[in-house]
Amino acid sequence: MPTLDTPIGPISYALDPSGALHKMWFGGGDASAGAAELDAQLADFFSRGRTSFDYPLDPQGTPFQKAVWAELLKIPCGETRSYQHIANAVGQPNATRAVGAANGQNPIAIIIPCHRVIGSNGKLTGYGGGLDMKAKLLAFESGSASLFE
Repeated sequence: MPTLDTPIGPISYALDPSGALHKMWFGGGDASAGAAELDAQLADFFSRGRTSFDYPLDPQGTPFQKAVWAELLKIPCGETRSYQHIANAVGQPNATRAVGAANGQNPIAIIIPCHRVIGSNGKLTGYGGGLDMKAKLLAFESGSASLFE
């Protein structure tokens, strides 16, 4: 799996046979060649030159998970939404726990911005990269902190 060194540590990813992004996670992989355009978009993001991505995505999941992930893609960089907001947006207002579960199963970290989802009380809740990483990403995206601090 290709790995990209970033200010938050190594990020690895897998592409499907068509070249679409299938999975992205924190941590190292091997030294195989990556997708130059994806690498460039991520580098632009981490240098504050990009706030969204347009690389082809192919996350695998249930129809409900895909609906949740599609809503996550609508959250602007530097903003957050609650699990309740996402549940309402997918037409399932009583499904906040299911939204949380789908958020936790997001296969494409950073690009499908599950880190932008917070509790209804405004507090940070679980994140696959850890709450410290979530806080750091949110502060970076809002412009209130650097990833290099």
